[in-house]
Amino acid sequence: MKAMVLKKICDLTRNKIPLERVDLAKPVPQENEILIRVSTCGVCHTELDEIEGRTAPPNLPVVLGHQVVGRVEDKGNGVKTLKIGDRVGVAWIYFACGKCKFCLRGEENLCPDFLATGRDVNGGYAEYMTVPERFAFPIPEMFSDSQAAPLLCAGAIGNRSLRLANIKDGQRLGLTGFGASGHLVITLAKYLYPNTEVYVFARSESERHFAKELGAVWAGDTGEHSPQLLDAIIDTTPVWKPVLEALKNLEPGGRLVINAIRKENIDQEYLLKLDYPSHLWMEKEIKSVANVARIDVSEFLKIATEIPIKPEHQEYSLEDANKALVELKERKIRGAKVLRIN
Repeated sequence: MKAMVLKKICDLTRNKIPLERVDLAKPVPQENEILIRVSTCGVCHTELDEIEGRTAPPNLPVVLGHQVVGRVEDKGNGVKTLKIGDRVGVAWIYFACGKCKFCLRGEENLCPDFLATGRDVNGGYAEYMTVPERFAFPIPEMFSDSQAAPLLCAGAIGNRSLRLANIKDGQRLGLTGFGASGHLVITLAKYLYPNTEVYVFARSESERHFAKELGAVWAGDTGEHSPQLLDAIIDTTPVWKPVLEALKNLEPGGRLVINAIRKENIDQEYLLKLDYPSHLWMEKEIKSVANVARIDVSEFLKIATEIPIKPEHQEYSLEDANKALVELKERKIRGAKVLRIN
């Protein structure tokens, strides 16, 4: 099968072809696993973190990709529910033990045995992949393969972030960074909290314009002050500056939710500028988002059909995966990026 493989950690600003196109043996599903013929796979900022070495070390060489949509082509012994031909999706969560205290309370994302798709095991930048049946999600028919892919990560992690923001209808919400996840969160927030105003901070004028198209009451640059203090802000950026700027825009008792697996090192000097009275005093909170649990994915797919959410996306061929990643690195973004594979 064709696959795009990461063989070594590298800096994308210097190496614009981090993935190598290779032929791999078609995987065989083991007990309780299914084989998926991949049709599309979303491109996520987490892939940049994997390539540049900011996540837990990938299991190199590895096939990236954790927003996978395809059809069941084969299944191992023990598969009970899914059938050949079913359309399914695979998210960042590839495995959790199901037995620890975190799994037993529905927080598989915190499981010490958590495995990530496309980091710890091969993901969807390939024609085929395998996954345990309980970590494959049926895809609602109303979505095309390309529309469904971003729902599995940008949407699911956005859903978890919004839940952790802990806002009530009518409270003010901020979003700093407006990429794949942000453009889904604003639609989700307006559906769940119809009286909530959404304020967006983005350094790109095109992203700010896009946010207003989707219903933001205000959109400004990362360093600007919002016209109102906000009850919660969700940060989806890869850098530190927006964290400090967001804290300035919070109401007393407000919460900043950082939805990023890692922060880049390019602006760490901003951490040294953290000022307790202006940034954290008055009972402000910072909450991080770690991975996704199964409930985040299944719940978001259900809500996305109710709204409905149709993600804006750009398609690339599998062979153009490097191009899509470099554009993501360079912030050439409007909605989500999706690889068309089969």
